Amino acid sequence: MRTIYFNNNPITPSKVVCIGRNYVEHIYELGNEIPENMVLFNKPNSAITDELKFYQSDCRFEGEICFLVIDNKLQGIGFGLDLTKANIQNHLKAKGLPWERAKGFDGSCVLGKFIPLNGNLETLEMKLYINDHLQQHATYELMIYKPLEILEEIQTFMSLEDGDIIMSGTPKGVAAYAKGDIFRAEIYIDGEMIIQEIFEVL
Repeated sequence: MRTIYFNNNPITPSKVVCIGRNYVEHIYELGNEIPENMVLFNKPNSAITDELKFYQSDCRFEGEICFLVIDNKLQGIGFGLDLTKANIQNHLKAKGLPWERAKGFDGSCVLGKFIPLNGNLETLEMKLYINDHLQQHATYELMIYKPLEILEEIQTFMSLEDGDIIMSGTPKGVAAYAKGDIFRAEIYIDGEMIIQEIFEVL
């Protein structure tokens, strides 16, 4: 079982719950429709890793603000990358089939460390730089569904175990990547940078 680190303590999530299409400009950049309801899908524990690997030329990254659930509450915050094998996903979507082959493969959920969630959620901000170029920028205001709303919706039909992760969706700027690329992610709350993660593509 794959573990993550919360305050430097190992935790084993049973699953990662992902929110799709939660930023309008990202929906438009992929040519999708704005959904009538929240789009949710899971990644298995086996998808979790702390290494960012190159898989194939069409594999895209999606930078996301992530939350750690303990006692059915958002207790921790971290950064994650949702990796997608785009050609496979497009084929599956065209056939009306599930996305697991494109979204749930081993290594498709790249997670950094988690720290306690404190401060005003409405000030949340995420920046992702690729080779020192600002590639993605997310804010609380840009989210269609806010973090507490996401938690509440998941709990209407699915139990969340201590240590489970919620990935809150990705803003515009999704793209493919290459070996040797350097990813630098920053998360801010109340105007202060609380997390910085650096990944080099292996």
